[in-house]
Amino acid sequence: MTSVALPFFVYGTLRPGEPHHARYLRGRTHATEPARLTGAVLYDGPGYPYAVAEPTGVVHGDLITALPTAYGQLLAELDELEDYVPGDPRSRYERVARDVRRADGTAVRAWVYLAAPPVAARLRTAGVRIAAGDWLTRG
Repeated sequence: MTSVALPFFVYGTLRPGEPHHARYLRGRTHATEPARLTGAVLYDGPGYPYAVAEPTGVVHGDLITALPTAYGQLLAELDELEDYVPGDPRSRYERVARDVRRADGTAVRAWVYLAAPPVAARLRTAGVRIAAGDWLTRG
């Protein structure tokens, strides 16, 4: 897959205040804003979430725009964090381009890490769904 310089939609441990935000994103972003992904639901990992494609769902998160000078390295590091290797059936996540909505309703194309098909199938069968679609309010 070509690595087009899209912003990232993050919905779990990469969100501001969460453990991976400071490690991966601090000082490497141009903008962070609330956003939502329609057509997906959220499952507990546990300890981290998985977004799974589901036509009627909504996942709440943040749209992260990386600094151009940090983009290539950040993309590689996030792929590694999310255990995503293009074409590898053992990947836990897939990085896909999806439209997400800003708070004002405008659509933005962004990279989203969705649960890979085998993981998604297991979660649909036996996973713990986060009903509100928001990792920060999973309580």
